[in-house]
Amino acid sequence: MSSHNHNSTSNDPRQPSAAKPFVAPQVSPQDLPIDYSGFVAVIFGISGVMFRYKLSSWLAIIFCAQSLANMRNIENDLKQISMAMM
Repeated sequence: MSSHNHNSTSNDPRQPSAAKPFVAPQVSPQDLPIDYSGFVAVIFGISGVMFRYKLSSWLAIIFCAQSLANMRNIENDLKQISMAMM
């Protein structure tokens, strides 16, 4: 078994010096996909306030937490966080 490991390391075709770290491409805020969980949180929140449904209010809190957990750009989403907490 040790001869197999020695053989595979000597014939390794990878080049560590050519490896480059991954850099995520920059995406403008207008091109980001729609945050469906945030939209659903707003709908449940409005229905919970207007119709006084406790279940709807709890679902709004859960979807709001999910939306906050899935944020990608904190700088772009500060307004969304402040509106969600209202």
